[in-house]
Amino acid sequence: MSTSAVTLRGYTVLRAGRASFLLHRRSAVAALGLLLALAVTVVASLCLGESTVSPAEVVKVVLGQPSAHELVVGEFRLPRVVVGLLVGTALGLAGALVQTVARNPLASPDVVGVSWGATATVVGLMAYGVVGSTGQVPYAAVAGGLVAGLLVYALAWRRGLHAQRLVLIGIGISVALSSLTSVFLTKGDGFQAQAAKVWMTGSLNGSGYDQAGRLALVLLAAVPVAFWAARAQRSISFDDATAVGLGLRLDRIRLGMGLLGIVLASCAAGAAGPVDFVALMAPQIAVRLARSAQIPLLCSALTGALVVVLADLLARRLLAPTELPVGVVTGLVGAPYLMWLLVRSRRGGS
Repeated sequence: MSTSAVTLRGYTVLRAGRASFLLHRRSAVAALGLLLALAVTVVASLCLGESTVSPAEVVKVVLGQPSAHELVVGEFRLPRVVVGLLVGTALGLAGALVQTVARNPLASPDVVGVSWGATATVVGLMAYGVVGSTGQVPYAAVAGGLVAGLLVYALAWRRGLHAQRLVLIGIGISVALSSLTSVFLTKGDGFQAQAAKVWMTGSLNGSGYDQAGRLALVLLAAVPVAFWAARAQRSISFDDATAVGLGLRLDRIRLGMGLLGIVLASCAAGAAGPVDFVALMAPQIAVRLARSAQIPLLCSALTGALVVVLADLLARRLLAPTELPVGVVTGLVGAPYLMWLLVRSRRGGS
């Protein structure tokens, strides 16, 4: 199989036999930079804690070599970091897909109701004692997120999907589900409601390989669909009239990308609770790093993973020995970012 590369302005077309791939060069450089930053952050997260472990010992544990710090690094810190990586990856990719479908930087799973659907379902079931086992929580979160996301999508559909309506209806559903969650917290069993409050902050405390395994399987299954979505992004960037003229089935493309985003965001909420604003921030950070016409899915996924792992490191160390939920840190950063984005959008900025 022969491989050749054709250079375009800003792009490289890679050809391997009959297959061809369009590579945005700056996106590739940004992805490498994000990978390096993520590797450094992961090592730092594994090194720092109540006891400090040297990077050399961390590498030994990760590679499965004998180490005196195997318990601290391998049993306590590594599973938490792995879950953070997977949750951030899922949220970054979900945010990129939803923003691409909505054509709006303000759209994300936590803004259009998916995260609140998972939250309302889990809090309601926990507050009334229907869900008492932590093993049942992920499934309840995934079901609630999927139902809320599909409801928003169905209500926004009117002879096609309208981006503006999707965002507005999503915000309305989020407000309604937020109010419903408050009702569950005040009317349900006090002890169970308190446990639900802890979950709804979004936390990696106590996360293990059970959560990581389920989310990893979802992400692995999503890889082929993500490749299709990356190719479909160029089609979905056309306006509806142009797309129809070219024979593109925009409704099917939007439905597929939207469903993948909803599933990924729901599964991330099931693994760690609703970690707010990651899906909102990651795609916009990625597109500014890559300076590409479309949101780069790989860069967005890597940015999401970096944000979650870094936020969790700060959550553990800022008020040590007290550990904050990772959702508190992302919320503190994400809320001002959302306000800045709103102001920028009103001024007509891109």
